Amino acid sequence: MTLYKIKPAFQALLRPLMHWLNKRHVTANHITLAAMLLSFLTGGLLVLFPLPGLFYLLPIVLFIRMALNALDGMLARECNQQSRLGAVLNEIGDVLSDVALYLPFIFLPGSYAPLVLAMLFCAVLTEFCGILAQTINGVRNYAGPLGKSDRALLFGTWGLVLAIWPQAVQWNNLLWGIATLLLIWTVVNRCRSALVEERQ
Repeated sequence: MTLYKIKPAFQALLRPLMHWLNKRHVTANHITLAAMLLSFLTGGLLVLFPLPGLFYLLPIVLFIRMALNALDGMLARECNQQSRLGAVLNEIGDVLSDVALYLPFIFLPGSYAPLVLAMLFCAVLTEFCGILAQTINGVRNYAGPLGKSDRALLFGTWGLVLAIWPQAVQWNNLLWGIATLLLIWTVVNRCRSALVEERQ
């Protein structure tokens, strides 16, 4: 089960905004770049000031980014804005934005940097495996349990916990370890799904 399953309902809520943006000549690539810029600015701020109380920004920015990601895809598909440049920006932007937003975890008190880096590597690997499935059978794979939307929910919630209860930093490394295991599970599921679909 993954949050990706609720994406159609989320898109339906955003469709009026999509039409409003399209009428004002806002393109999918504009939205993609805006999501990247927001992620970089937020990540940079949290790197410079890695205070648990500031991590309330994560759930806010992750939700906005999720909406922007949905909007850029809808504009591309439903408003005839698909392009090779857009595909490149979308894939690279997602990965770079994830790294920008989650890298500040390294600077939290007590965080074990190699574990955070391993978690980030696995997060990038999940996206690579999703694209790999597409090269094999033509369909992007979004298998869980810790896809992009699920990571946003997990880390956004943890950011809110840290802001409300800073003492929770003592549990950071436990969460990073669990997230890493779930990401490895996600990698395996995506590769396995691609191979099963290929045989079918």
